[in-house]
Order: sequence, then structure tokens, then C-alpha cells
Amino acid sequence: MLSQSESSTTTSSNSSQAEDNPSTSDQNPPPLPPSQIPLSWPPTGKVTLDWIQDLTSTFEWSSRNLNPSELPSVLPVSVFDSLVLSASKILHKEPNCVTIDEIDEDSRVIVVGDVHGQLHDVIFLLKDAGLPSDNRFFVFNGDYVDRGAWGLETFLLLLAWKVFLPHSVFLLRGNHESKYCTSVYGFEQEVMSKYGDLGKHVYRKCLGCFEGLPLASIIAGRVYTAHGGLFRSITVTPSKRPKGKKGRRIILNSDSSSLTLGSLEELSKARRSVLDPPWEGLNLIPGDVLWSDPSMNPGLSPNKERGIGLLWGPDCTEEFLKKYNLKLIIRSHEGPDAREKRPGLTGMQEGYTIDHEVESGKLITIFSAPDYPQFQATKERYKNKGAYIVLEAPNFDTPVFHSFEAVTPRPKANAYYSYEDVIDSDEELDLASMSQNL
Repeated sequence: MLSQSESSTTTSSNSSQAEDNPSTSDQNPPPLPPSQIPLSWPPTGKVTLDWIQDLTSTFEWSSRNLNPSELPSVLPVSVFDSLVLSASKILHKEPNCVTIDEIDEDSRVIVVGDVHGQLHDVIFLLKDAGLPSDNRFFVFNGDYVDRGAWGLETFLLLLAWKVFLPHSVFLLRGNHESKYCTSVYGFEQEVMSKYGDLGKHVYRKCLGCFEGLPLASIIAGRVYTAHGGLFRSITVTPSKRPKGKKGRRIILNSDSSSLTLGSLEELSKARRSVLDPPWEGLNLIPGDVLWSDPSMNPGLSPNKERGIGLLWGPDCTEEFLKKYNLKLIIRSHEGPDAREKRPGLTGMQEGYTIDHEVESGKLITIFSAPDYPQFQATKERYKNKGAYIVLEAPNFDTPVFHSFEAVTPRPKANAYYSYEDVIDSDEELDLASMSQNL
């Protein structure tokens, strides 16, 4: 049993390296698949634990033994459609901020950060933390796709867990679950490469599923999680014109001195079903939740480096925690590449940082993709660990950190984006391109 100490850290025995040769020799025939392929949808229409285990082992096998274009021979489009439709029906019915409160003294909640298509590390994480169950809850903070070579398999595996245990597995949205990011950082091209003529159909269905992903969670009434973090209040005031939509004007708080924190009520009313959250206008909250970053400077200000979202200081963390009687904010969104350019904030070598410690509690960043990014233009790799957080009874507000190294050897894979040209993947957004998707 691990200690309840906040500094508790476990490390896997796997070594973190760059791309390696597959475990099977090129001279030997590939091993037989672990399950009967192609996989078929359960005849009862209900996903089972056995089906998920078959899906997991088959994805792992195919990543090492098949070309990407052979994925349809493992997972036919008809099975993909059934899985995504089942998951989308569940996700679209969930509120913007899901609550995890049906937990007892035997329960634990695992919070996971960005995984970015690193399938093998996700499989390890699920085994290391213990698979989802009726009393083992998982909250994933988004960024399932892009940059890694197995974003589609990763996303589908987590959707399968969501369908199997909808009240124990919660999939939040990240900024990369968008049309803009997936068109630039690899996921769209990955899908097209794997499903060929049917790629456009598969990609479109994934985008529709992204729209249904909730934005945030509240755990045991004590912990707030979201991909980016906090958000602004959007004030609508009446003007002298007649009442109605044309008689309202939007106060956008473009002056940073007038920015104020938004409320959970405002978050609940935001329109999340947009492929690219806006950076201006009435519906700014989703963009803030997905793109914002903490700062050591007090107050709220526009996040000029990203071109969308906010920067918020320790005073804002304290205000939000105190207002809602919370102890923790757990967010993700920043890997080692992002953190090395952020003076005053701790690096991401262990997979997590405690960014703010204030009177009411803490702000934590959790990042769950070790040895990230998978494809790196520089010779020196970050070789960071990934991490996840375990929250346990009685209050579920004392984080226990578990760090782990990357699973090796990683199968050889080609990048699906020009990683030499987009080292700073989330900076200097092409807002004009994004606006075409609103």
C-alpha cells in the first residue's frame, strides 16, 4: 500500500528512450494476433471487460506487427461506428462540468493528464493504477490525440472504457480535441493514413465525438479538474435598444484590469459543441477552460503567447478555491517543452508540478505522456516521466503522485505531422484558420 503522503512517487522499471526497433526481428514472421481478427462488435451490443481486453491486446499487437494502413483489418469501420456512436450518446448527455460524488471509503479516483497518442504508455498506466471498476474512478483531462502515432487507438480504447463503465470513467476535452489542432498536429493525417478512402468518415465521426466531451469535473465536492484551468466571467448587459438578442451587448473584458473569474454556473451554461472554441465573442469560456495557463503574477490577463485563453495568478486560484470550498485544482495542458519556456514555474520532468500553494489549497499540473513528444526535432530529448494522481478517502483531496517512465521499446512509427516545423505546438495559433470552423 502506498503512503498517503503528497510526495509519494512510484516509478516503473521501463526505461525512457526514443523510437526503438520492434521487439520481433525482421527475419522472423510476426506472432499471431492475441485475439480473433477482425474484431467484431459484441452481439449483445454491450461492451464487456473481455471485449476491452481483446481490443487492448489487439491494438498493442497491431502497432508492432502491422502497417498503419492495415488497421481496418483489425478494427473494421462498422465496429468503429458502433463504438463511437455508443460513446457519443453517453458523452453528449453529460453536463459541461461532471460531478463524481457517488464514492465511498473503499473508492479511489485517478486523475490523468495529457496522453497524446502514446498508446503503450496509456496501457501501462491503466494496469499500474488498476483498471477502472465500480469503485475505481478515472478522470482523464483531455489531449488524447495529436503528436503521438497512435492517437486513434488511444482515443478508441478510452471510449470503450467509457461505454463499459460510464459512471466510473470520465473523459474531459483537451484543446487538441478540435478541428484546428488535429489538422495541424497529426491526428487527421493519422486517420486518413489508417483508413484510406474511409478516413474522412472516421475523422468526421471523431470530431463529432469531441464535441460531446465535457469541459471539467468536480470530484467529491473538493477537487476541480479541467484541461487548461480557470475561465473568465462573460458579462451581458442591456443596452438602450429593444430587448432581445439585438438589444444586448457583450462586455468582453478586453482590458485585463476588468477581467474577473467566471462561476461554475456560467461554465454550466457555456456552449461546448463547437469544434474550435472561440477566442472572442460571447462563448469564450470553453476556450479559456481548454487553453489557459497558470502564472506566478497576480490577476487575470490574456494569454498572449497562445493567442487564446488566460493567464491566472495565485490570487485567482485562492479566490476560486475559497468560493467553492475546494482544496485542489488539477489541470494539465503543459508538457516539458511548454514548461521550459515558462520562467517562474517548475519543469515537468516528474510528470507533475505544484504551481500554486495558497491558503485554501493547491493548483497542480499533471502530464501523463512520458518521453514526450514522441517525435522531437532536437537531438536532446526531454526524457520526462509521466504521472497520474490518486485521490482516496476520506476527503479525496490529498493527492498521491505516481510517476512512471515510458514503455520501451516503442514500435517504429512515422510522424503524421511536420514536427520539425511545429516544435512549439500550441503557440501562435492561426486564428483566421480557426475562425473558419466556428
